[in-house]
Amino acid sequence: MSRSVVVVGASLGGLRAAEQLRAHGFDGEITVVGEERYAPYNRPPLSKEALATDHGGDAAALERALGFRAKRGMSDVSWLLGTRVESASLSTRTVVLADGRTLAFDGLVAATGLRPRRLPHAEPGRGRHVLRTIDDAVALRADLRPGARVVVVGAGFIGCEVASTARSLGADVTVVEPLPAPMVRGVGEAVGRALLQHHVDAGATFITGLGVAGLEPSHADPGRVGGVVLDDGTVLPADVVVESVGSHPNVEWLAGNGLDLTDGLLCDNHLRVEGQPDLVAVGDIARFPNPNFGVVARRVEHWSIPSETARRAAQTLAARLCDSPVDDSVFAPVPTFWSDQFGLRLQSFGAPGLAERVEVVDGSLSNLDCGLAASYHLGTRLIGVLLVNVPAARHQQYRSLVLPQPHLV
Repeated sequence: MSRSVVVVGASLGGLRAAEQLRAHGFDGEITVVGEERYAPYNRPPLSKEALATDHGGDAAALERALGFRAKRGMSDVSWLLGTRVESASLSTRTVVLADGRTLAFDGLVAATGLRPRRLPHAEPGRGRHVLRTIDDAVALRADLRPGARVVVVGAGFIGCEVASTARSLGADVTVVEPLPAPMVRGVGEAVGRALLQHHVDAGATFITGLGVAGLEPSHADPGRVGGVVLDDGTVLPADVVVESVGSHPNVEWLAGNGLDLTDGLLCDNHLRVEGQPDLVAVGDIARFPNPNFGVVARRVEHWSIPSETARRAAQTLAARLCDSPVDDSVFAPVPTFWSDQFGLRLQSFGAPGLAERVEVVDGSLSNLDCGLAASYHLGTRLIGVLLVNVPAARHQQYRSLVLPQPHLV
């Protein structure tokens, strides 16, 4: 009897999971369900070149520019786009869609990704933006006019990228960050302070060590934001507010199944969710142990993770459904991300955010334009490398430093 798999989530992780199920020999029915109305597309450019380009409000043009090409062997995969999964029952092996339809499954792939956190202020509503989807990018781009007063709340990677893009479009940009420097959690304070100075030199204003206490309405239009109130009472005039204050894993649809949903989905090293052999997780909702960086199960929100977890999870699920051997090798991916900010190209390998100390290997923190290589250490181990304006031809030599250690895998 033919078996079926439902993939919940139609972004990169869901797409790669479907592709890898076919690649690993699963020939049953595959249905991919996605809440967005768009086919899978590349998200990192949303805060960079896609946001910088004026598409005239044409979301379809942006979808065409960012969409992934379908691979061979995917023609018989069913796609239900613009459809939200309301709930799932692991005991009955069914998912319920928002329109009331029910899909049965033999195997289930959770690939629902993240949604942006919002500031805890309901009003005013207009002029406030997050950036996660094509629709978000189209709406934000329409507000990024020359001279617009833009306040970006949060100086993580997305916040800094948006600030850089907005500044390039002629906006007056202020970034508010409660921590002492941008991207401290990802790159450490020393590198963060170097980036702060570079970004200020490039024309952005940074306010660190303060959070947002409230929002004020515009005098001309009370339904639109007009100011950002900081913890110390300072009011920053704002025509546009970008909320870049973190994210929530989209796992609520799995409530009621006895799973730990406190931080994504807890998985084993094969990406099976809490001992559920018919449920695997993919992408940045998967909380799994990576022996290359210790025994603690963690979620990873880097660009490389959806594809790598999809490959592992699909092999695990295909083996279960096809009665074939499971890959017993240890899954120890090296997370990778890149970021473009104020003329700098940042490239990271490994887990710099877990480091106890940072060493400058090449270049200088005082002149990032000319290049920087920094290594990140936990105890005696090198666990991450950050490159700034280092030519791509040299990336592999640094990446090889944080490849899985043979004695750990």
